[in-house]
Amino acid sequence: MSEHFGVPHISTGDILRAEVSRATELGARAKQFMDKGELVPDQVMLGIVRERLKESDAARGFVLDGFPRSLPQVDGLEEILAHQGDGLSVVSLVVPPAEIVRRLSGRRTCRSCGTMYHVVFEPPVAPGICDRCGGELYQRTDDGEDIIQARLAVYRNETEPLLAFYRDRGMLTEIDGTGSTEQVFERLRQAVAGA
Repeated sequence: MSEHFGVPHISTGDILRAEVSRATELGARAKQFMDKGELVPDQVMLGIVRERLKESDAARGFVLDGFPRSLPQVDGLEEILAHQGDGLSVVSLVVPPAEIVRRLSGRRTCRSCGTMYHVVFEPPVAPGICDRCGGELYQRTDDGEDIIQARLAVYRNETEPLLAFYRDRGMLTEIDGTGSTEQVFERLRQAVAGA
């Protein structure tokens, strides 16, 4: 999406994982929550997003991934965007929980270069070895099935209410998130283009 529309992809999860890998204070605080499948506190997330949206590449728009995840984050995002004037398009990918578990638990990441694989959808040529650099592939702690189930429970309690919030305001488009990458991308592209 970000490439198609020429705007940055802002993944709060990627930002947090980078902070964890750099062993920053923010990373250490965030890791305590992430390792248990819990949400990082709202004020921490709002600070991250506020700072990232100040960067020049976000001036023409952006794709937020993994944010907002709670009603206080929605309020904070509205406050951050109040000065930008453009409307917000909210798209929810609808995927059955069993498929979410299958997708997330199959992810593998290269310890050396960060290339992502999936044991079913995009496996490496040699199991456990990165095609790009030969590094070791590993499963992130938060991609274990028990943590994924905890994340899904947090989603139902904390994030699902956001769908009603945005739906009531006529801002939500829900699309089928199953199928091939190309099929889902085309649905997303049409949803955002029509918003």
